[in-house]
Amino acid sequence: MSYSIRRPLTLDERNRIGGASDIVAHLLFHRGIVEAEAANRFLLPDYDNHVHDPFLLKDAEKSAERIISAMKNNERIAIYSDYDADGIPAAVMFNDFFNRIGYANFSIYIPHRHNEGFGVNVEAVEQLAGEGVKLVITLDCGISDVEPVRRANELGIEVIITDHHEPPTTLPVAFAIIDHKQLDCAYPDKNLCGSGIGFKLIQAILKQAKIQDSRFKIQEKKIERNKDGEVGKTGRGVILKNGWKDGHEKWLLDMVGIATLSDMVPLIGENRVFARYGLAVLRKSPRKGLRRLLVKLNMSQAHITEDDISFMITPRINAASRMGVPMDAFKLLATDNDEDADKFATHLDEINNERKGIVAALVKEIKKIVRDRYGDKGKVQRSSEAINKEQKIKQGSMINGQVNTLPAVIVLGNPDWKPSLLGLAANSCAEEFDRPVFLWGRDGDNIIKGSCRSKGRSSVVEIMRGVSEGIFLQYGGHKHSGGFAVKNDQIHFLEKELNGALERSKEGDFDKMDMSEIDSDFIDAELKLDDITWKLQEDLDRMSPFGMGNPKPLFIFKKVQPTDVRVFGKGKDHVELVFKRNGGTDISAIAFFGGDNEWAKNLLADKNQVVDLVASIEKSIFRGRKELRLRVVEVIV
Repeated sequence: MSYSIRRPLTLDERNRIGGASDIVAHLLFHRGIVEAEAANRFLLPDYDNHVHDPFLLKDAEKSAERIISAMKNNERIAIYSDYDADGIPAAVMFNDFFNRIGYANFSIYIPHRHNEGFGVNVEAVEQLAGEGVKLVITLDCGISDVEPVRRANELGIEVIITDHHEPPTTLPVAFAIIDHKQLDCAYPDKNLCGSGIGFKLIQAILKQAKIQDSRFKIQEKKIERNKDGEVGKTGRGVILKNGWKDGHEKWLLDMVGIATLSDMVPLIGENRVFARYGLAVLRKSPRKGLRRLLVKLNMSQAHITEDDISFMITPRINAASRMGVPMDAFKLLATDNDEDADKFATHLDEINNERKGIVAALVKEIKKIVRDRYGDKGKVQRSSEAINKEQKIKQGSMINGQVNTLPAVIVLGNPDWKPSLLGLAANSCAEEFDRPVFLWGRDGDNIIKGSCRSKGRSSVVEIMRGVSEGIFLQYGGHKHSGGFAVKNDQIHFLEKELNGALERSKEGDFDKMDMSEIDSDFIDAELKLDDITWKLQEDLDRMSPFGMGNPKPLFIFKKVQPTDVRVFGKGKDHVELVFKRNGGTDISAIAFFGGDNEWAKNLLADKNQVVDLVASIEKSIFRGRKELRLRVVEVIV
């Protein structure tokens, strides 16, 4: 991995950003926020002023009218969501919404990942028709499902598609399609996740209800529940109950926040509002399943962060579909029963632990294949050309520049690999090898399915679009994350096709491009260990939440020497470095799963070495005690 240190701001650049502290101004500028107004908008995201009118979404107003009509006429509505940590929170959100407004004639449908696959399927549509469903609302899926929507139309079911994936050339003939990535959609923010789009539809319903002045005009009814605590079996509802207050939908933002932080969407614009408010709601959420899971994981609800969501909550939601039944994750988040909360929290934690073991073994196997095929770690030593590039970087110095010998796109597969786990493995390998990774396996339906991940400028969707017709049965996704299915007789052509597609695309051939311009990670500034203070942490907190589009600030600490180096954890695979500051206080630097790194082996053998440390600064809370520490990204011995 190569690193560039960001240059300092000029006096004029600093003054244009306004009253933020110097470090915050520096971080804002290098994230493209160069004016005071934009800085205030970023640092103080506001739900009332920084969230767009839902009617700007194509078909949102039309959809809201249709849903209100369905509720007035007591039509059976089915919520059909994807099975991941974007779709499941969206389903919980609509479940809560219908519950709170008193509409009970609805059901939740989440397809089984292994038995049904991604998206809407014909068999599910036929089942819903048999249950009397007249309106289907999809969440985080449906944009590519031409045939299932055609079948729904035949059966007298109208379909409202809400999705955020890239629309294909041929769209389903649905009653309405809400996807901000449609070319004729004027919505100003194109980065929302599936739950974000679903939330905009709820906003649209509330806005349309006000326009129609239809509040409280339909008789109330008792909400019925079955033994599993699910609602929506029978009865007539109201548009809005007397207990609903303006702005009450903000309490649904805990689900939007989880989805936004889980789904690899840029944390800028409206997403920043959703993530910030979502975390605020999560910190005081009364959801029994969520609270029980946090207790089980020894996490403080009042101090929950974006990292807690990404590394602790999201994997357990996704484990439900990868290792079992996705409805288990839905029930965890939706239940108001203490016994169920404990049962599902325990179950999801257990299957996630099982999942971690399988994925770790899979990643190890894949990396061994790469080493066997392309040499040790698929990399070679630094060349004179790479070293020369360091001296040409205008914005700062380069560290650890490398020449890559791997193909531009890594493609690997095995019929025994479980497709539901390949996204996690592909993500790990894309990080390791700094390029798009496509992995495939075979499920019980005997169809080859896979997942792909990328870093930098490479879009996996654009790469797949460039492949010859007839290779894929289907594909889709986002810029950095996707899925695909391949015909059995075409799998042997996949590697050549994908590499050829990348070479023909605007991304160009990796060997002809300056890799530092694609995948280099920027170090925001050089600091001293004594610079790490609670005041600095307060400044960094103003920039949070961090994620895509707003990376966690990285700092380099040059020529520092650890006073202690140790491994810890059940498998002794984590590393802690301890450094002494000038005032005599210690500060720790933690590298989770860093035990296999060469620098760790060197320092464990001889801690008396001076190193350059690349790390982020974080606040750790353990048993109520707060401390500052460093999260290791790289150690240069």
